[in-house]
Amino acid sequence: MEIIFGLIVISLTVAVLFLLAFVWAVRSKQYDDTYTPAVRMLFEDNETQTPAKH
Repeated sequence: MEIIFGLIVISLTVAVLFLLAFVWAVRSKQYDDTYTPAVRMLFEDNETQTPAKH
């Protein structure tokens, strides 16, 4: 029975750490870019625009 309580404490600790990491990521504005992923495939790469030199 002690093992079960230990595992519950460890799993809750890991869950809280992941929650804190998620809250930190949201507050540091890592998820604010909603426009670029929708149009990323429309952007042209600079590498394809330069002519090849022979």
